[in-house]
Amino acid sequence: MKTVLYARVSTADQTSAHQRTQAEAAGFKIDDVVADHGVSGVSTRLVERPEGRRLFDMLRAGDTLVVRWVDRLGRNYADVTETIREFMRRGVIVRTVINGMTFDGATKDPMQQAVRDALIGFMAAMSQAQAEATKEAQRAGIDHAKADETERTYKGRKPSYTRPQFVMVRDMLAMETGTSEIARAAGLSRQTVLRIKADPAAGESALLAWGL
Repeated sequence: MKTVLYARVSTADQTSAHQRTQAEAAGFKIDDVVADHGVSGVSTRLVERPEGRRLFDMLRAGDTLVVRWVDRLGRNYADVTETIREFMRRGVIVRTVINGMTFDGATKDPMQQAVRDALIGFMAAMSQAQAEATKEAQRAGIDHAKADETERTYKGRKPSYTRPQFVMVRDMLAMETGTSEIARAAGLSRQTVLRIKADPAAGESALLAWGL
């Protein structure tokens, strides 16, 4: 039985190495890493991604699939719920780094199954909502950067965070994680996290202005 980390890496997100570091820091012993690069989690189902297909082929009953959060599996409610259920049907245990969730098909108790399935549905719905909120924040950031010709010429102060850090902060804020915990996970000050929380569009605008 092995533990495999699946990482979906977009141009605006974390690296697979960063996701592995997070997983190992959370106590996971990773045997292998499977990563898709530059693939949309909204429009491309896991089984349609190059490494996603390999993941379905390599995992066997008793293996554990680790993901940073369910949004690595997809950003579409129907796709994420079906993907997790398919892995459970195959006897694969799905675990998340953030929030430490575990999904498996071992339980036969109908009440526990109902709670598990409701939680899967909730997290999948949140993943899709997050994707939609991200698009809106990016549009708002672009509009913010273009609002005034003078502002476009003057970049302002360079952000004290990288785009991967910004993405991590934004995602964890969406899951209502405490600001102190986010600051520790992202390696930022609590004040920086609070600034991003107060005006994410301005944060996106600053990254765009500096080409980050």
